[in-house]
Formats: sequence, structure tokens, C-alpha cells
Amino acid sequence: MRTIMNALSYRRPPVILAVTGLAALGLFLARPVIAHASGHEETVFVLNTFSFLIWGALVMWMCAGFTMLESGSVRTKNASMICMKNIGLYSIAGLAYFFIGYNLMYVDVGGGYSLFGFEIGNNLVGSFKILYGPTANEIALVGGNDKLAAEVVTDGSYSTMSDWFFQMVFVATAASIVSGALAERVKLWSFFLFTLALAGVIYPIVGAWTWGGGWLTELGFSDFAGSTIVHSTGGWAALAGMMVVGPRLGKFRRDGGVKTTPPSNILIVTLGVFILWFGWFGFNGGSQLALGSAADAVAMSHVMVNTNLAAAAGVMAALAVSRPILGRMDLFAGLNGAIAGLVSITAGPDSVDHYWAIIIGAVGAVICTAGLKLLEKLKLDDVVGAVPAHLFAGIWGTLAVSINAGGNILHQLIGVVAIGVFAFGASWLLWRALDMTLGVRVSHQVERLGQDSGELGIEAYPEFVLMPDDDDEE
Repeated sequence: MRTIMNALSYRRPPVILAVTGLAALGLFLARPVIAHASGHEETVFVLNTFSFLIWGALVMWMCAGFTMLESGSVRTKNASMICMKNIGLYSIAGLAYFFIGYNLMYVDVGGGYSLFGFEIGNNLVGSFKILYGPTANEIALVGGNDKLAAEVVTDGSYSTMSDWFFQMVFVATAASIVSGALAERVKLWSFFLFTLALAGVIYPIVGAWTWGGGWLTELGFSDFAGSTIVHSTGGWAALAGMMVVGPRLGKFRRDGGVKTTPPSNILIVTLGVFILWFGWFGFNGGSQLALGSAADAVAMSHVMVNTNLAAAAGVMAALAVSRPILGRMDLFAGLNGAIAGLVSITAGPDSVDHYWAIIIGAVGAVICTAGLKLLEKLKLDDVVGAVPAHLFAGIWGTLAVSINAGGNILHQLIGVVAIGVFAFGASWLLWRALDMTLGVRVSHQVERLGQDSGELGIEAYPEFVLMPDDDDEE
């Protein structure tokens, strides 16, 4: 008997836990109804809440993907700083969105109220309230008052804070876009302060116009999971930062040439892209915002299949055009093609015509690859190709909603332009203000030495001896 029990103990995770979980689910579905809440309504509430939480956790994992992609793209002397920036921006985004961001994005949008004698609201911005939390009924239910189960279910079809969590991880994604574009030369604390404003004010205002039920939504603008709301907003912020901070030392030579800066660790970059691809299933799939019916399950399936098809098409399209555009078969372009395909389909993945996902993803990747070359011509230094992948492909994907997902091209264009003007304008003004006060760029000495040693005092690869690059003198 002891031998048999020992054998079972080794099999507990895959066998016993699975059986226990199914039994618990069966008991939950079969248990008596509490406080007049129908079993169906409570089951829908639980499934929707669980969907927000599990998909949100998957989107949060994309932060690891951005960290790997960026740390492998920069020179080894700046890899530790990338890790610091990414864990910092995720933390700042969570706090800023909790204290003010969510309220600006969702609470009282369109209600209209007075601030310092001026009437605001009118579907432009939410509430300037501080902090956000669960409802009183939810707090009482967690405190042991089971009689309030019916009221909690009636209040909404999901837990209040599960929605906040799912929305918050999207903010961190927008901030991560800025991190990669400005790598290797932006000051840490200036970047953190910009992230605070982006997560607490700029992004939530864009969200209030759209997902918050604001004026763009009333106009008819459509962006299912955020090609423009998330990715283009982050891309505009990154572009403004690139213009203010300037290129890396020696990137653009006096003779008009461009210094090639290949990824220092293409293995890590590839891992980062796969993590992002994986997390994107939560990004787009979770944006169905419900999993309480057969229709929701089918729709979510379509969304995830289209997401995968667009990314795959993006890889192949980018590789196909990389030689004529970039002069070589470029793996980095192929990896960016995957991201561009994902960004492109994000605005309309709920379309059931799967072949359109392939077309949209492929076109987005071609635009991204051409965008990499365009930035070089304009002497704009984007270390990871964030602007072509997130801004250019995001614009294309948002406009593509009018092709097959029922969007109106004029309404889509108005949304793209309005969000672009606001996000870029606000970001540029903020970067300029930071530059005139704290400064946004590290010293030339720190840039040549590397931010790992110059700012953090810790190197990602301490066994390597890094020598200054002569090109950095130009």
C-alpha cells in the first residue's frame, strides 16, 4: 500500500489535481442558489471575471517579452538598464492607473462637471477622482456576507477590480513601446517621469475618447483591442521622444552614412518576440470582454486564430521584402514583421474572414519593414523598430477595419488623426519640458561607457571587457 501511495503522490499534479478541480467545478455549478442569484448569472459572472484575470496575467507577461526584445537589441553595455526601465515602467503604470488613470478613462465620461470654473466632461475625459476600488457590495461579500452575492452579480457581469487589472496591463504595453525606441541614451528618471504622465493622463484621455464611451466612440470609431488606442499612442509618444532626445552617438555619420547596430543577442530578441506573440492571445482574446456564452467562446476563438494568422503572415512578408528594401535577408526585420502583423490585426481581429487577417498582417509587415528604412533616411534613431512596428502598422490596422470589419473609413481616419495629434503633441511638450529642466539625455561619457556602468553601477555581462567605439566620437 505504501508503494502505491508513493506512486500516486508523484502523479498528484497531473491526475489528482485535475480530478479535484473538475469535482470542485461540478459542486460549484450544482450548489444551491444563494440570495436569489440564478446559477446561470453567477456562473457567467465567475467566467467573465476569470477571463479578465487570466488574460490580464498573459498580457502582463508581455512585459517580459519587451524586456527580452529590448535587452537583446541593445549593446551589452546597456542591457541592465533595459531591465531596470521595464520593471520600473510596469510598476509606475500600475500605480498611476490606480491613483488616477482609470478614473480619467472610465468614470463619469460624458457626464460633464466643473473644474476651476470651467465646464469639462462632454465625452472628453472621465473623473479626476483619486484612487479606485471595489464596490461596497463586493467588499462585504469578501468579508463573509454571502447574502450579497445576488447584489454583486446584479451590479455587473464581472468583478470590478478584474476589469481594472485587465485595463491596467494595456497601459504598461504602451509605455514599453517608448522604452525600446529611446534605449541607450535616455535618462532613467526622466523616462520614469514621462511614463508616469503617459500612464496617468495621456493614455487614459485617449481611452476616454474611445473605450470609455467618449466622442470618438459616439462618432463611430472602432478599435477592438487597441491598434491605435494602445500601440499608436505608444508609438506617437516614442516618436516625440526620439525627436527631442536625438540619435545615439555615431549612429548617423557626417558623410551621410548610417552605422549598423545589429542586436547584441538575437537569441534573446527571438525569445522576446515569441513571448509577445504568446501574450498577444490574451491581449486580443481577452478584449472580447466576456466568456459567459457560447457566442463569446466562438468569437474569442476567431479572434485568437486571426491573431495567429496575422503574425505568421507578417513574418513571411517581412522576410520576403527585406532583401529589396534593406539589401539583405534580415532576421530582425522578420521578427519585427511578426509584431507588425500582430499590431495590424489588433484593431479588427473579431472579423470572421480569416484570409483577411493574413492580408492585413502581411501588409502591416511590409509597411513596418519600409518604415525601418524610412527612419534611417529621416535620421531618426529607433533602436528596436518600435515606431514602424507599433505606430505605422497601428495606423494601417485601424484603417483596415473599414475593409472587412464594418468600420467607416472617414470615422477611422478622424480617430487616427485626433489621437495622433493629441498623443504626439502632449508627449512632445512633456519631453521638451523634461529636457529643459532635468535633461532627458545622458552625458556623452555615460553613453560611451554604457548606462549599466555609468548610471547603475552593474553590468549585465561583467566578464566582458567593453571598449569605447571610435564611431561614438562623431
